[in-house]
Amino acid sequence: MRSLSPEETELWARVASTIRPLSRAKNSEEPAVDKPKIITPGVRPAQPAAPSRRPPPGPGGTLDGSWDRRLGSGAVQPDRVVDLHGMSLDGAWRAIDRSLDDAIARRERVLLLITGHERAGQAPVRRGAIRAAVHDWLAASRHAGEIAAVRGAHRRHGGGGSLYIVLRRKSAAR
Repeated sequence: MRSLSPEETELWARVASTIRPLSRAKNSEEPAVDKPKIITPGVRPAQPAAPSRRPPPGPGGTLDGSWDRRLGSGAVQPDRVVDLHGMSLDGAWRAIDRSLDDAIARRERVLLLITGHERAGQAPVRRGAIRAAVHDWLAASRHAGEIAAVRGAHRRHGGGGSLYIVLRRKSAAR
């Protein structure tokens, strides 16, 4: 481990002087006051850490924990597989729409949508255009109300190149 340079030591002393210990009391009597930011030329301010949340679940919201566990472990067997390899954007959209129609009519619950992986270093317009558009397509689809969730597929079902589309359960009376 290296020692701090004189400039770093001065900067650290300035930062440390602005620190206040956290109060262990539930209601602090002291109002919060924003302190002015000290910016030193040539030193980049620290960026706040991005929140580590899962991406939004897609159309229809969330599933219960047992569904998420089963999907995450690859224990769910898809009722239908839709492979979009080699299709144009229009052809892929028609295939998704037709497959959703059929799956809803047959009361299937889980579709495996194989979109293919995006290739690193290549723009989504050239490779991975279908993958990039799928979530928007599903959200705008006439079937959006029938979709309970969209999740990334388990490795045994294609991993990052595939998605599970979980449809809402239909009652027998419908």
